Amino acid sequence: MAKAAQNVTLSPSRDIPFDRLVLSQSNVRRIKSGVSVEELAEDIARRGLLQSLNVRPVLDEAGAETGKFEIPAGGRRFQALSLLVKQKRLAKTAPIPCIVRDANSAILAEDDSLAENMQRVALHPLDQFRAFQALREKGQGEEAIAAAFFVTPQIVKQRLKLASVAPALLDVYAEDGMTLEQLMAFTVTSDAARQVQVWDAIKNTWNKEPYAIRRMLTETSVRAADRRATFVGIEAYEAAGGTVARDLFQGDDGGWLEDPALLDRLAAEKLRAEAQALVSEGWKWIEVATDLPYGFSYGLRRVHGEAAAMSEAETVEHTKLLSEYRALDAEWSEADEIPEDIDARLVELAEAMEALEARPMIFDPEETARAGVFVTFDRDGKLVVHRGFVRPEDEAPIQGPDADVAAGQGGDPHLTGSEPTQSYVDGAGSAVITSGGQPFVTTSEDDDDGVLKPLSERLVMELTAHRTLALREAVGRSPDVALTLLLLKLVTDTFRNSSATGSCLEASVRQVYMTAQAPELKDSAVAKAIDARHAAWEAELPLGDDTALWERLSALDQASRLALLAHCLSFGVNALHERVNPYGAGISASGLTRRMKHADMLAKAVDLDMVEAGWEPTAEGYLSRVPKARIIEAVREAKGEGAAQLIDHLKKGDMAVEAERLLKGTGWLPEVLRRADLVALLGETSEGQGDDIGDEAGIAPEAEGMSSDTVELPAFLVADLPADPAQMIAAE
Repeated sequence: MAKAAQNVTLSPSRDIPFDRLVLSQSNVRRIKSGVSVEELAEDIARRGLLQSLNVRPVLDEAGAETGKFEIPAGGRRFQALSLLVKQKRLAKTAPIPCIVRDANSAILAEDDSLAENMQRVALHPLDQFRAFQALREKGQGEEAIAAAFFVTPQIVKQRLKLASVAPALLDVYAEDGMTLEQLMAFTVTSDAARQVQVWDAIKNTWNKEPYAIRRMLTETSVRAADRRATFVGIEAYEAAGGTVARDLFQGDDGGWLEDPALLDRLAAEKLRAEAQALVSEGWKWIEVATDLPYGFSYGLRRVHGEAAAMSEAETVEHTKLLSEYRALDAEWSEADEIPEDIDARLVELAEAMEALEARPMIFDPEETARAGVFVTFDRDGKLVVHRGFVRPEDEAPIQGPDADVAAGQGGDPHLTGSEPTQSYVDGAGSAVITSGGQPFVTTSEDDDDGVLKPLSERLVMELTAHRTLALREAVGRSPDVALTLLLLKLVTDTFRNSSATGSCLEASVRQVYMTAQAPELKDSAVAKAIDARHAAWEAELPLGDDTALWERLSALDQASRLALLAHCLSFGVNALHERVNPYGAGISASGLTRRMKHADMLAKAVDLDMVEAGWEPTAEGYLSRVPKARIIEAVREAKGEGAAQLIDHLKKGDMAVEAERLLKGTGWLPEVLRRADLVALLGETSEGQGDDIGDEAGIAPEAEGMSSDTVELPAFLVADLPADPAQMIAAE
């Protein structure tokens, strides 16, 4: 049988002494890129030369070989070898593996150089991830791998983290089914089943952005910046078996704590330990709460103590610190710039003096025996202790000279839990979990059938709590309106001779505590305005002496008296929509109707604007707590039908988040918070003349005909929208 003709002839390979090699001027690489020559030399020294040099004989003028060989392909390897020779780590005559091309070859030297550099196929990132993983499994550490491939240990950690993604998702990535950025987003959790679940949920949707993947993977986790995590401490959480998910590819502010139940338990235990340390102070009760509501001290009398005096040693130390501080301050007060060490010393002295000046409070033992303490932590995760509050049932009865003493003989101190209620009693204790004083009930969006159902009673109460607080703040700065409101209540009570409930003013004045309220209510702008106004009056009035207080009030000018009247009266405003009790206790249906009508009149009189008062339709406070039909209706009212249609396919959680973004700054309000007078006026106003009124009432101008171009949308919603409106209609 005849042999097949050989059509391809490969260039021979041979070892050539290093000192007979020279760099060719035909090498097309001129610009440095990739691994440096120094790094390449270290790699060759470690593992040897993995790829031969491509060389050609050097000819003289007569065309004869000179014994030298030029290198058109492999110049960086030759430079690395030269560096090793210079460092005396490689002999000048060391044999170098080479592929020798015929000097008279029809293939140009530049052709060889270009082909070697262009026809390489870069390693797929997934292959690199798996290679790093294989090296680690064979005993190499992250530092060693990083050193071997001249990358940082952080890059190795990132590659290894990517290799730990669920195998099914790695296969999708290998087949170009997802981007590298999407794959990186899945590394925020090590739960492979959850990774696959999230991908299955979004792979056929528009919302596959990395930020959406991260949000879904961490929706049941707690940010490391959460005040509970700060209070407990990440170290304590991890020591208790908690895990922290980290994002190695972008800033994550410390990551996410994946066991919220454990975090809540640790926070409660730490609060209890802090409370236990206060038992020795002799308080009758100590109430612990992870979040005290606005008005937590309502109905309680505050006991004021006196700061403990400094000891002789502390006084001497404080005087010494103050003298040094004043001397340094005087010495450098005229300087243009204070040296860093002097500035640091001034800060150190100030902090030391503040520590000495922060004296513990000393309370009357008789008052302590009937008073209690609230223990919680603030938004920065710092422990907060409110001492000295007496409940009405613990007040001493006024019966005889020994009544106060008898009332002060309370039982042993104990600990009780507050919202969320966790009772700690010496001996066998029990825990009852409530939210806002009500049993915690979870709801499922599966029962959302798209029908525009009424708002839940709880949500209506929370919304009207916002309105009540805003009305209080407005009445507190409207003395004339406050007088009219007071006269309305007094005249009704005097001339109608009826004990029926229903006015929006408790003219006693009895401060109305809002049992149903959103967590952010105490931090709202109106709450801070009320607190600031109250603190200003409290600082000005001699509240501890009735005679002095009477004289002070009598000396106030008329404007100040009216302002104080308005402030006090505002605490009796009650515009809450509460549950009707047909059996007599609480408020009746007619009373509730009358209360809300009075609240509408009051809102009109003070020109209430809930948008200016700081209320916004957020996902947490409103949108995620109403059916999808209401979310879509809100966006439709505020931004038009086009915007509503662009979110109606989203799941409820994503819909609420996107709706919050769309509604921000629009001034949209739910019906409960809208001004009744402005809504009625809007209905009587002809088209095109009621936009300003609509804005004030919380209703957006008519959006009919509004195109989706007027709505600012995220990239994943607008990426494939047709530019031609006619095409959009056809697409529908």
